[in-house]
Amino acid sequence: MPKGTGTPTADKRAELGHASQVWTRGLERRLQLLRSYVELEGKRILDVGCGVGAFVRRLRDFSDAVCGVDIDAEGVREGGRALPDLALAVGERLPFRDGVFDVVLLHEVLEHVDDDVATLREARRVLAPNGRVVVFCPNRLYPFETHGVFVGKRYIFGNMPLVNYLPDPLRERLVPHARAYTKAALRRVYRRAGLRPLVHTYVFPGFDHIGARRRWAGRALRYILYPLERSPLRIFGLSHFVVLSRDDEPAPRRRAPDKRRDDGKEAHGPPGPAPQA
Repeated sequence: MPKGTGTPTADKRAELGHASQVWTRGLERRLQLLRSYVELEGKRILDVGCGVGAFVRRLRDFSDAVCGVDIDAEGVREGGRALPDLALAVGERLPFRDGVFDVVLLHEVLEHVDDDVATLREARRVLAPNGRVVVFCPNRLYPFETHGVFVGKRYIFGNMPLVNYLPDPLRERLVPHARAYTKAALRRVYRRAGLRPLVHTYVFPGFDHIGARRRWAGRALRYILYPLERSPLRIFGLSHFVVLSRDDEPAPRRRAPDKRRDDGKEAHGPPGPAPQA
């Protein structure tokens, strides 16, 4: 961790991804999706790839037992000024005992690690009985590559159309620093790590940046695209959303997702379709 680019660059976004610095509408929407399937209240939670701790800070609204790890020393130091229990560590070697967390979150992290199977095996190792591993990671069918591309030795950051539809060798040359997963490829990874899917669906972008510049455009995109999460066209969403359990535990009874928050208002976002394993 991180996935090497093979190309020298001073841009941390290529090596480490673009960690969230602030809490946004899109992140809140993802959190509500997570909460509709996974209980957080009072749970022991680990955020792998926490950056400066945006998710850790919000998760502490539900539990005091929230830890975060990241490979970026600068980000961990910055986040640690305001938050406890942030540590420098790689996903393939977590500095925790076996079975100590009820929830392990990997939010847009798996695509950046050197070894995605080893990272999920570590998440499984630190997972308590009946715990859940929650993964958000890039969808290969999304029409834009969001991690930027290398053209020769030049790194260009931004949303690049249709790159994910290129054959693997060509995409790997343009995007050596981040993976994007098909459903089948992601399934192979978590099954090799000893994990079983309880939920596997997709989420579209939050459109926070475009909404900040042109509010009407953000609203229009959300209005048009969010209903697709409850249709077969969800497979073109930005990210996979997967909830996993250990494969040596009995499969729990499937329940309908909770579509409401604790305050009784409609959650901002999916849950979308019935869980798909």
